[in-house]
Amino acid sequence: MASLVPFDERDGLIWFDGEMVQWRDAKLHLLTHALHYGSAVFEGERCYGGEIFKLTEHSQRLVEGARIIDFEIPYSVAEIDEACREVVRANNLTDAYVRPIAWRGSEQMGVSAQDNSIHLAIAAWDWGSYFPMEERLKGLRLTRAKYRRPDPATAPCKAKAAGLYMICTIEKHRAERAGYADALMLDYRGQVAECTGANVFFIQDGVIHTPIPDCFLDGITRRTVIGLAQARGYQVVERVIMPEELGDFSECFITGTAAEVTPVSEIGEFKYTPGTICQTLIQDYMDLVQPSKAAAE
Repeated sequence: MASLVPFDERDGLIWFDGEMVQWRDAKLHLLTHALHYGSAVFEGERCYGGEIFKLTEHSQRLVEGARIIDFEIPYSVAEIDEACREVVRANNLTDAYVRPIAWRGSEQMGVSAQDNSIHLAIAAWDWGSYFPMEERLKGLRLTRAKYRRPDPATAPCKAKAAGLYMICTIEKHRAERAGYADALMLDYRGQVAECTGANVFFIQDGVIHTPIPDCFLDGITRRTVIGLAQARGYQVVERVIMPEELGDFSECFITGTAAEVTPVSEIGEFKYTPGTICQTLIQDYMDLVQPSKAAAE
């Protein structure tokens, strides 16, 4: 884990509206619309060996997410890509986390905000070491969340929008207070959806099952891992999964930019044993994102 240095007291440079600014000087006004009304979209990206994984897909999702919540980012996908690379280079990073965020500014304060300026900033920081395979294969302990992922008719669920993560923070805190690593969320229909910041997969008799992402993000890592599994000849079934089925599976794992591919050892009363499929997909994913390291080994 990274040292607990407050994020507003770090050294480095942040790309802010087209310029590199000192980390501590990257500030917003108190009446920024995004702070009060959640009018922001963001991405979480991983840089391995100096290369940002799936960078253009992330930039495209950022631009589309802004459009979904009704604003246009004043930079093209190609410009956002280059800005992300620039901030990694400027901070002399090799293995890092990259956080682009776009938001409405402070010209108007109220629900209506058509005249607000649109801002874009990109920060990056050292990610630190990865869990050894034997440590990761112990699996995470999850509890069940109380809040549910909302109906697409009530929230812009296809945008990686800041406001949608409020319930995720609540549930993550609730899980950690109870001694768990994270929480499994259902959707508005009572179907298994995802964790607070990662997609979820289950294994039964050698077949991989995962919920249909119709009211939550179809994660970039999720799609990557599905492709890796299919390349191995594993059958991947995207379907409705009900909570009553949780005891029917032998393995479970989550995927995400931060989580990568991480097995789950339990969800409440249900236990899982990380096995061959989990281990294979962890290794395949790491070989994909760190090809130079895999070649050296």
